[in-house]
Amino acid sequence: MPVNHNHKETLHNVRLLRKMYLAGLLGGEVMPEDANPGLDRDSATNYLYFTLPMALNYQRNSYTLWDSAQKSFNDKETVGIFNPSYVASIDENELRELLLKHKVALQPNKHCATWRTLCQTIHTHFEGDIRNLFIECDWYIPNILEYIQKSHRQHFPYLSGPKICNYWLYVISNYTGAKLSGKEALSIAPDTHVIQSTVRLGLVEERDINDSNIQSKVNKVWKDLLTNTELSLIDLHTPLWLWSRNGFKELVES
Repeated sequence: MPVNHNHKETLHNVRLLRKMYLAGLLGGEVMPEDANPGLDRDSATNYLYFTLPMALNYQRNSYTLWDSAQKSFNDKETVGIFNPSYVASIDENELRELLLKHKVALQPNKHCATWRTLCQTIHTHFEGDIRNLFIECDWYIPNILEYIQKSHRQHFPYLSGPKICNYWLYVISNYTGAKLSGKEALSIAPDTHVIQSTVRLGLVEERDINDSNIQSKVNKVWKDLLTNTELSLIDLHTPLWLWSRNGFKELVES
């Protein structure tokens, strides 16, 4: 259950936390996705680079995953895994070998099947270019979420999950040239650090952390808190994540 908190005071602390993040006071000079080959932000390959590994970004260290992705992209023997049409043309064993070489995949069957399905979707429905999905959805986040999470969910394994899908669109908006609208529809990706920060701010009880629906609770309390403010849920993901990861630095005016 949500803790009784002072709405005005909590909002003040949230704004302070974001100001500290923007001023570089929470760390985070290097984020996991900063491990990338520095491609043209608007290129099809850049969009694919920040899409495909995201589907494997669960129950593992994000820094290690993106480091593996960068190594695979920079290796001429494995760079083909970022080309959906190429992936769709090779057999399962060959794909498995390529994904395992730099440990982009850790689970030889499950992870490879996820990557293969996602590539087949992009190859078959979007001519190998994930930007065509955004074009079809008018670059409007509610349309994208509807397409991936509801009407075509089966074609986007794991990428369609509530945590990963929202964070993926956040990464796309920061690491590509995508001009996405409807950002207020994005929710916080409530991983362990975000949940711990939410507890620290008094928005949920610590005893609720192990509830099966804790992620939904976290999203609801944030949505309620930020309604009619200048902040959207996704604006706070990284500040909350860094605040928890670095030991809850005291909130101070910068």
